[in-house]
Amino acid sequence: MFLRTLSAAALIAAPALAADPVGIDADRLSVTVETPDGPVEIARDPNPDAMLEGEWARTSRACPPFCIQPMAPADGVETIGELELLDALADPDVTVVDSRTSDWFEGGTIPGAVNMPWDRMTDRLGELGCEPDFDGWDCTDAAQVVLFCNGLWCGQSPTAIRQMIAAGYPAERIRYYRGGMQSWRMLGLTVTGS
Repeated sequence: MFLRTLSAAALIAAPALAADPVGIDADRLSVTVETPDGPVEIARDPNPDAMLEGEWARTSRACPPFCIQPMAPADGVETIGELELLDALADPDVTVVDSRTSDWFEGGTIPGAVNMPWDRMTDRLGELGCEPDFDGWDCTDAAQVVLFCNGLWCGQSPTAIRQMIAAGYPAERIRYYRGGMQSWRMLGLTVTGS
């Protein structure tokens, strides 16, 4: 009797799990990415009752500065979604950049992303394969990068992208994950550091 009561209590206390798996797409339940702290499995939250809370549930912010961002932040920059971002995270030749300020980054980010705050991006282009020269930067050997920030209303990555291009970074080597952390969290995908 005690074990049945304990089992029933555990079922009530446990979050509901979806009857069907909550996959990333039709072929993948999860994706494992390498991070400086070791491999991290990215999956969706299997709890069908999960909801966004706090800052991520807010739909309205003062504009400016929190205005809806354009689909393409600059000519030649490709905008991507979550599936393309997962492919980029799995590609060792792509650097995924969380361009938010460090306080946001420390509150949770996409596994495998490196933090390069938007307001210091052009000072750190050397970390992305550019070489300093007398006119600024020579980005002939620049890495393929994906930038993201807080979401559709966040101007940090679009601003960083425009600054990078102005400093000489080739637009065709930059991709923009417009959905950012808000869309990532809305889909119940794994977040590290939160």
